Amino acid sequence: MSSESPKPFVGEWLAGEGKDPDLVISSRVRLARNLPGIPFSTLADDSHRKQVADLIGSALEELRPDLQLNSKNLDDLDSIDRQVLVERHLVSRELALGSGPRIVSYDDSEAISLMGNEEDHLRIQVVNSGYCLDEAWQQMDQLERSLDGQLQFAFDQQYGYLTACPTNTGTGLRVSVMLHLPALVITGQIEEVTRAATKIHLAVRGLFGEGTEAQGDFFQISNQRTLGLSEQEILSDIASVLPKILSYERKLREELLESKRDWIEDRIGRSFGILSHAKLITSQEGLEHLSLVRLGVCMGLLGNLTLEQVNRMFLFSQPGHLQANEGRKMSSDERDNKRAEVLAGILQEN
Repeated sequence: MSSESPKPFVGEWLAGEGKDPDLVISSRVRLARNLPGIPFSTLADDSHRKQVADLIGSALEELRPDLQLNSKNLDDLDSIDRQVLVERHLVSRELALGSGPRIVSYDDSEAISLMGNEEDHLRIQVVNSGYCLDEAWQQMDQLERSLDGQLQFAFDQQYGYLTACPTNTGTGLRVSVMLHLPALVITGQIEEVTRAATKIHLAVRGLFGEGTEAQGDFFQISNQRTLGLSEQEILSDIASVLPKILSYERKLREELLESKRDWIEDRIGRSFGILSHAKLITSQEGLEHLSLVRLGVCMGLLGNLTLEQVNRMFLFSQPGHLQANEGRKMSSDERDNKRAEVLAGILQEN
């Protein structure tokens, strides 16, 4: 990729903007909702799923032009296109790997997205760059009201919104922040943070959410409880712990610069060199080196590189994006070679 090449769009969750973008990649709120009189997706057959997809499609049409979303049926997409949607955090891996009528809808910025016929009939998501959960919730509240006006979600006066999994019942709200915490990992303090979060009923997960391990020092912190809590209480749980985590990470970064400057500069420089010159880079290796390079940018040690470039490197070196760019399925070795080419190309823009 030369300096004259167009810069592909990375989506809102990797925009590198908002509050605390050096540590907080994105803020996300997600609601689980179901339609009355139709079996949950886990019990539904394809006729029920088609009914759900049709009802969601009709509701979105009624909400135009105020809400303009691009809609796709996942059964019409090949495996590479579905993987790209996963990598862009527009659909879950479960929806991508499922069968039968399944839809995704999202706006041009990819800040708003809907999944139809995942574990619940409808998953609604708002994601913004940086730390801005309150703003994301305000957007979600307005969006959910508009959709409820068309679909009339299943609700019980005692239990709240009804969901396929009991852990989502109540508000159906999942709030999460995606964090980059390399200093906590380097110093071995990340387990202490994980234990502290678990004690106050927060979950710490990997890059792609539930069931995934942390990669490249990226972590998602989210609420575990929805039943018996209001939306504001759930938001407050995250807000009560997040500033402490951010402060701890920043403190450790400063200590690394003060006491181990040569060591950390060497590690960052080696990662920059590998990404600049390697011929083969695996997905895991790429994430590890990108994490250190991102740390270097945020610490002011790589002055010619920007967060925007690092975010593009991160996204466009993912397996689905590599294959989509080539327009074909690629072997593991081919992807490793192409990944190295893409990463080096972006670094050479400077």
